[in-house]
Amino acid sequence: MLDKLPRLLPKAMYTPNKAQQFVDWFREASPYIHAHRGRTFVISFSGEAVESPDFPYLIYDIALLSSLGIRLVLVHGVRRQVEEGLIAKGLIARYVNGMQITDESTLECVKQACGSVSIDIESYLSMGLANSPTSNVGIRTIRTASGNFITARPVGIRDGVDFCYTGEVRRVDATGITRHLDEGSIVLVSPIGYSPTGEIFNISTEEVATAVAIGLRAVKWVCLTDNNNGLFDEMGQLIRQLSLIEAQRWLAKQQDLDKTRQLANAVKACQYGVPRVHLVTRETDGSLLLELFSRDGVGTLISTDPFEHIRKATIDDIGGLLELIEPLEEAGILVRRSREKLEMEIGYFTVQERDGMITACAALYPFPEEDMAELACLAVHDAYRGDQRGDALLAFLEREARQLHISRIFVLTTRTAHWFQERGFGVADIDLLPVSRRMMYNYQRKSKVFVKQI
Repeated sequence: MLDKLPRLLPKAMYTPNKAQQFVDWFREASPYIHAHRGRTFVISFSGEAVESPDFPYLIYDIALLSSLGIRLVLVHGVRRQVEEGLIAKGLIARYVNGMQITDESTLECVKQACGSVSIDIESYLSMGLANSPTSNVGIRTIRTASGNFITARPVGIRDGVDFCYTGEVRRVDATGITRHLDEGSIVLVSPIGYSPTGEIFNISTEEVATAVAIGLRAVKWVCLTDNNNGLFDEMGQLIRQLSLIEAQRWLAKQQDLDKTRQLANAVKACQYGVPRVHLVTRETDGSLLLELFSRDGVGTLISTDPFEHIRKATIDDIGGLLELIEPLEEAGILVRRSREKLEMEIGYFTVQERDGMITACAALYPFPEEDMAELACLAVHDAYRGDQRGDALLAFLEREARQLHISRIFVLTTRTAHWFQERGFGVADIDLLPVSRRMMYNYQRKSKVFVKQI
């Protein structure tokens, strides 16, 4: 089946437009290919994902990640398979507050499901990368490893409910997993754990994935969710990223039980040292690759490090600034600035950075004697306009001006008058400009002056 997956470029891809799209994507992906190599990722997915007809595509993408040098630990679920096994026995799965009660009959179904799902995953991975250059030289099979990596303890009796063989993670054998990763294997971890006395416990997939990611100090945990079960705001828009603090606030007001469980585990992982957790729907073909190799991704990123933040520019930002403002200079929207001028004035610039890429910039030139400052060179990358980045930069620089005890900001513009007027700037006369700035006014450009009291 994998031999039929259309992952290599078909002839239709080589039309000029599609070929350029591929080139653009590959150029965007290349820094991530380099950054991810040698890093440890934990990827979790449900039992429903395993039964999906699209599961071979997901496994192919996982094999591709492995071929790029990413160290992978896969944590799979079995809830769907366990429920089907219970139905076959004339029984019904029982849950309390989202946690399954695992009696002896259920535990038997858990053991059967874990064995079956693990074998299915290994069989798919054994096919390696079909139609790849390595397929003709005998290097096709991707090695997998599994074992008793999880030490567990019983959940016990909670609120009068005996959860029997439902357990929670006590310890992860990070050394054992790491040894297999060092040997080049993909490690498979089932949602079960073992006690020191030999008992077997059923554990939730998210809890196992969280514990494994923390124990391995993984760079990423990618949680593949079902039924587009992502995080959305009040307007129904996907929430692209949350800081750890924002995720904690979002969790406090969340009502959906499944989302609460996923988000709570994501927050825990970040609190215990996993830098980035990705909540990504598996419903979109290629969502794993889109999330990991594109700047915006297709899921919700929860991070402890600043994925997107505003900061003062440094000399190392010159190249990114030029790339951002040159198209606007050529269009006559911004005044031309040479590289030398930018280097001399870099201390006045503030940038908004998104995962290493400068998406917006602006400069603030203070005139303290006149109690004024000029806002200049406000630019937003064309791919990120409409996301209020300009507003965020403006607010940041207004705070900076107030810290300098400046009460008025002015701008000179030829094309964006309405944008500034909508944000409280009023038309002003050239005579209101600071004397030194008035002497530099370009009468040929005929820029309009706007002033805002802050």
